[in-house]
Amino acid sequence: MNPSLDDAALAARDDRLPNRDDSAAGVRPTLSIVIPMYQEAENVAPMLARVHEGLAHYRGDWELICVDDGSRDGTGERLSTLAETAGAHVRVLRLARNFGQTAAMQAGFEAARGELIATLDGDLQNDPADLPRMVDELLARDLDLLQGWRHRRQDALLMRKLPSRLANALIGKVTGLALHDYGCSLKVYRAEVIKEVTLLGEMHRFIPVWVAAVTAPERIGETLVEHAPRRFGTSKYGLSRTFRVLIDLLSAFFFLRFGSRPGHFFGAIGILFGMLGSLLMIDLLWAKLALGEDIGTRPLLFAAILFLVVSIQFITTGILAEMITRNVHASGRHSHHRIRWQTEPTRADWRRPA
Repeated sequence: MNPSLDDAALAARDDRLPNRDDSAAGVRPTLSIVIPMYQEAENVAPMLARVHEGLAHYRGDWELICVDDGSRDGTGERLSTLAETAGAHVRVLRLARNFGQTAAMQAGFEAARGELIATLDGDLQNDPADLPRMVDELLARDLDLLQGWRHRRQDALLMRKLPSRLANALIGKVTGLALHDYGCSLKVYRAEVIKEVTLLGEMHRFIPVWVAAVTAPERIGETLVEHAPRRFGTSKYGLSRTFRVLIDLLSAFFFLRFGSRPGHFFGAIGILFGMLGSLLMIDLLWAKLALGEDIGTRPLLFAAILFLVVSIQFITTGILAEMITRNVHASGRHSHHRIRWQTEPTRADWRRPA
């Protein structure tokens, strides 16, 4: 990216912040930092150190929630050991197996106690020092979600950056929520908003889209953040992620538009096929009764019958989907992960500002 463009964008970002002298005396909301980790044993100690360094001057109480997503390289054990010496504000959740990043984030959100919740990756590529400034910007702009935008992304162009740019453009086009960097894990949310969203499958890629379903899209913003190259461990992403994004995007589009009314989606398709089948049947009936033609061997007869059968199937599928949706909403929310071990919740405390 052109450095001059970066400088201009950074200057515009800083202009959104409140006057430093005015904000210095203000106390910030309680902040819960959620970091999902999988096979990141080498990054555990430096990550904890970086978070404490980056939040050293945060003007509010904060806690750190590390979620080990079923790692087999000792990540969970290192987290547990270091949390004992770091203080009661560091909490560790260890899932029973590898449920995926979405489930790990959901577990962290459920455990979070702060008024604001921040997320970042545990691979040291996100800079925790961006968080205090992001909190200030979220409050100054009165947002519910502030999404990070890696303006100098330190990843391979072909394997990571190019597929990501294409995916971001496609997601923005389909969903109508245009952001530059959906894949950046560095985000700050208002807890009351993000806890209205239940994350399933691999929905973490589309969190801004799901948040837009419970709040106004104009209350979702983005800001430039730093990005560093990976120093330890290996990336868990590759080109195969691009194809999963396409499938997830179709799911996101369906659930956002028809999640609470699936009968409208299936019913509309069923009515369309029903109308086509009915028109063909009317044409064939006219040919039979008015023109005296033989219609028994015509391909249109079989096509009309097929369209009518498909119509009935889609309509009944819509009815069943409506019944299932109503039962799911009535039964309440259920977690899609299982915690094997965690630090004692009753001993949880806050890191107080200096």
